[in-house]
Amino acid sequence: MVEKHTDKRVILIVDDDEDLSMLIRDMLEDNGYASLYAASIDEAYDVLTNNRCDLILLDINLPDGTGFSLCQELRRTSHIPIIFASARTSEDDKVNGLDMGGDDYIAKPYSLKELMSRIRSILRRTYGADGERSEILILSAGEGEIEINRRARTVRRNKTNIDMKPKEFDLLVYMAENKGRVLSKEQIMSAVWGLYSDAEPSTVAVHVRWIREKLEADPSHPHFIRTVWGTGYILGDTE
Repeated sequence: MVEKHTDKRVILIVDDDEDLSMLIRDMLEDNGYASLYAASIDEAYDVLTNNRCDLILLDINLPDGTGFSLCQELRRTSHIPIIFASARTSEDDKVNGLDMGGDDYIAKPYSLKELMSRIRSILRRTYGADGERSEILILSAGEGEIEINRRARTVRRNKTNIDMKPKEFDLLVYMAENKGRVLSKEQIMSAVWGLYSDAEPSTVAVHVRWIREKLEADPSHPHFIRTVWGTGYILGDTE
């Protein structure tokens, strides 16, 4: 298990080959990433309910189903990048994996060096820059500036500390990472509360309101976090 609020990118490995998975975990941690492990689909659901994950390395043949079915289910609510890693090497399997929402497909046996390269490539493509999570995020808000320190889990507005509850902070970080993108309530729920959390969608609206009250000059007319009616929210620097 990783720290609940790690500032590292978190990779979930879903594979019933525990020996191989432990090798991959060692490689990831040697390269500055955090990792989680699940040996079955049921275990993967449990991990995803209680943890933030930035990428999934997914085998196809699992004890309680196929990686294909897990990918299809995830794609109903999440855009988390998925790399299929499987001994099934037919063209049909590769096409099926990519068509149902996989971002890449690597055939076993593979070199750990190639796997690491593919993981980095997809993290860059998905999250921008070098794919890493910057420790400090700086955002402009009206005439002021908001500084988010991911490691210290602190927020300052114009050099003044702002008290944030844990989920308020997690939500603000997620929106800051996706600045300029319209995020649906479902996307926010899966990323911040967990893919299969029991929290209600209205929870998102409540937490957005609390953040606005702390960061907006006029919370009733927000400019920092704006509502996109019928869709969700967008965080963007004020023009």
